[in-house]
Amino acid sequence: MEKAVQNNLDLELAVLRVQEAHARRGMVNAELFPTLDGSGSATWTRSSRETGTGKTNDIYTTGFDAGWELDVFGGLRRSVEAYDAEVEASQAGLHDVLVSLTAEVALNYIEVRTYQSRLEAAQANVELQKETYQLTVWQDQAGLSDELATQEALYSLESTKSQIPVLQSGLEEAMNRVAVLLGEKPGAVHDALTEKKPVPAIPLSVNIGIPAEVLRRRPDIRQAERELAAQTARVGVATADLYPKFVLNGSLVVTGDSLNRMTSNLTTTENWALSGGPQIRWNLFDAGAIRKNIEIQSVLQEQALVQYESTVLNAFEEVENTLTAYAKEQNRKESLELAAQAAQQAANLAQQEYQAGWKDFTSVLIAQRSLINLQDELAQSQGTVTANLVRLYKVLGGGWPYGAENEKETY
Repeated sequence: MEKAVQNNLDLELAVLRVQEAHARRGMVNAELFPTLDGSGSATWTRSSRETGTGKTNDIYTTGFDAGWELDVFGGLRRSVEAYDAEVEASQAGLHDVLVSLTAEVALNYIEVRTYQSRLEAAQANVELQKETYQLTVWQDQAGLSDELATQEALYSLESTKSQIPVLQSGLEEAMNRVAVLLGEKPGAVHDALTEKKPVPAIPLSVNIGIPAEVLRRRPDIRQAERELAAQTARVGVATADLYPKFVLNGSLVVTGDSLNRMTSNLTTTENWALSGGPQIRWNLFDAGAIRKNIEIQSVLQEQALVQYESTVLNAFEEVENTLTAYAKEQNRKESLELAAQAAQQAANLAQQEYQAGWKDFTSVLIAQRSLINLQDELAQSQGTVTANLVRLYKVLGGGWPYGAENEKETY
């Protein structure tokens, strides 16, 4: 997970989006302050030589222009508020990507270990069925069995062997997904994951807190709320266009017939040409464009509100569904464990009774098929239980402490 956080490209893109939002906010915030522009020019004019004078006139000019819009009706301040909210929304988006990334790393790691467990069970059953097939061959040769039992043992063996390439392919794909999540090329983590390890164990209890805490934890909810706040501020920006704008302007111009003279004039205030004063701009007629823009921004605000409410509802639905799946899959795993134990005993007894001649091979075949299916289902269920815990952390927003010291409701 640490390597994924360092190298994952989706996370890097989310970080760049946060940086972009900060830069945009800074650009809008700069409009609250005065602006100062400098300019300079040099002009040379020469009279016609036909007049006989050929005189050259040089004019050097430099100056400064200053302006400051007085944010009387708050349009600029509301624009800064909108971009502040967008920065917070992008930060929540970054957290959302981080939670999703770490969850995906965990889920795919669990899938790798689940495939390895299923492969191990399948390969063990292949060895068992090889022994059974060899037993039927010997009994057929000794006249204690018939060709039917041998063929049934053979197709059961080959059927189990046919599952192994599928499981190996699934394992390869899961390993490649882990590599890509870590920002690596497919196959880069195979050596680290080749050693077989069990599916990670889960804690006995998980503290998830009260439902209201989901609203604070879930980054997608925080992102939707901040986007709503940004759009609310944009309504204020559009409304401010109904009112006049007040600007303070000023300029300073210094001229001279040479660079030395102009430089000298810069230090003498009596040679400065100063101008300035307040300016008012008011859009008195625009055929209703400003009010239509206010209407548009207001509708966008309503859309953002609906999106926020939808995000909250979907979040609670995901939590409820994931809690149910987490609890029910644990019950299913417990039943599969008992069933697999019983199937193992039944397969052993059927094998013993067949060797003793008390049962035909059909009972061995049925018992082994049941054992294979139950062991595979159990391996999948063990992986699903742990994966459901990861999904639970994800839908709850992830990244919160849990333990006995947190007095929260425990599930």
